[in-house]
Amino acid sequence: MAKHVKGTNRRSSGGRSGASDDRGGCAGDREESEDSREETGERALQAPIGCRSYPSIRSQPCLMTLKAVVLGAAGGIGQPLSLLLKTNPAITELSLFDIVNTPGVAADLSHIDTPAVVQGYLPPDDGLAKAVKGADVIVIPAGVPRKPGMSRDDLFKVGHTTIAGAHTHTATIRSTTVPIVAEVLKKHGVFDPKRLFGVTTLDVVRASTFIATVAGSASSAPDYTVPVVGGHSGVTIIPLLSQARPSLPSSQSKSDIEALTKRIQFGGDEVVKAKDGAGSATLSMAYAAAEFTNAVLKGLKGEDVIVPSYVHISADPEGGKALLPNGVEKILPLGQLSDYEAALVKTATPELKDNISKGINFVEHSKL
Repeated sequence: MAKHVKGTNRRSSGGRSGASDDRGGCAGDREESEDSREETGERALQAPIGCRSYPSIRSQPCLMTLKAVVLGAAGGIGQPLSLLLKTNPAITELSLFDIVNTPGVAADLSHIDTPAVVQGYLPPDDGLAKAVKGADVIVIPAGVPRKPGMSRDDLFKVGHTTIAGAHTHTATIRSTTVPIVAEVLKKHGVFDPKRLFGVTTLDVVRASTFIATVAGSASSAPDYTVPVVGGHSGVTIIPLLSQARPSLPSSQSKSDIEALTKRIQFGGDEVVKAKDGAGSATLSMAYAAAEFTNAVLKGLKGEDVIVPSYVHISADPEGGKALLPNGVEKILPLGQLSDYEAALVKTATPELKDNISKGINFVEHSKL
């Protein structure tokens, strides 16, 4: 599941996925066990609900221009994310959209001497439609900062409306609100499960960082690969520490493992507390989102990439028995779990099912 593939690095194998629009060929893939399906239409790694998995992206080598779009580009995550994407030489066009301040962000970034040509759009004059036209990759970090006492469930209520305007396009969409996005796309008759990915890379990045600290060498964080599956909120985040490479020090006790797991699950709370109510994890989230996007772009360029993400079960309805030409190809299985990790999956299952139901119900009763 966590094997490295030619052309990838640690972050690629732990962070993104991709597909292309009608301008170029590319594909993604995933594999997962048969018993991980559920009538909700989502897939979890050996859990009967939607959750993060480790898909592999594979595409045919191709020469193309690459357009990346950031929806919510003027926000706390959107601005640093846009900066990081501007520095990616593979991107030839960077399109930014938000409800305010986007032209200023675009003007600022446009002075950086990298290949990407930057354009900023606002809602008037079909700004959203213009922003996403011809996109290869769309990233949606739009929302509001989490404050002390707020859960990600609270953020759900205010971070959902950006999706509707992007529904007519065929680019790969990456968002942390996958059930909502999926239902909106279904509602408009353009849902392609192979092109929708949930960004859960921040938990992978945190796991690598925290495990290096526990191992006594914080600077060695880039050397660690730690599979993290499940969702992206509290107990739904399941770090598979038994599969960490390099392995955890043998001196780690059960209580040490549990403490490390809890820190990974609730790492966002550390940042919210440290910022004293002034914000949440924006910079690290932007970095994680950029890593995910970079892996998508590698797939578009013809490289093989394995990434953790959150996808709809129908992206791979046969459990990865056949390779598909675009988008998700296979969902990789969880592998051998420790008893503690198996218990974490069991605990996460009802929470994930509830999260999915909230997303579906919201769209059913909205005008999106």
